[in-house]
Amino acid sequence: MASADGERTDPAVGPQKTADGHHVVIDGRKWRATDPTIPEGFRRELVDELMAARRGVKAQDADARRRVQDAKTALGERGSPWWEERGGEAFDERIAAALRALTRKRSESSICPSDVARAVGGETWRPLMPDVRRVAAELADRGEIVVIQKGDPVSIREARGPVRIVRGPEL
Repeated sequence: MASADGERTDPAVGPQKTADGHHVVIDGRKWRATDPTIPEGFRRELVDELMAARRGVKAQDADARRRVQDAKTALGERGSPWWEERGGEAFDERIAAALRALTRKRSESSICPSDVARAVGGETWRPLMPDVRRVAAELADRGEIVVIQKGDPVSIREARGPVRIVRGPEL
């Protein structure tokens, strides 16, 4: 059901959304909605990382606000609007945020570049793989992530075949 201003009003469906679905309305304020194309498993991981980061803010952890920013950007709630064309520097930042957030969440294991492409691209993730690998190379250069193949660090620019990504020493 929608109100006169086009906002959904059925609380059983979750928070109210604007007619276009781009924003949720909470206590009369509009907030950007999470990208609905994020597969549920990745959305859950990113929300878990966001909640852990928010607890870190409350505990005054030094890196917590950056973690919140990364998780919210990866979810599409900040940065380049998820409903606009995917590309450019703003979208690269979403890819970088997803790389950082997922490697933090899986600190005891690794992620696959395709995990990031799926998280930011939904069902149309395959064409994003070159962008994910390019952004991963930049983060690896800064020490934020480490790209591994068969357990050994490699350059994602030169590696052929499947690689994994772990949290780097500078993250």
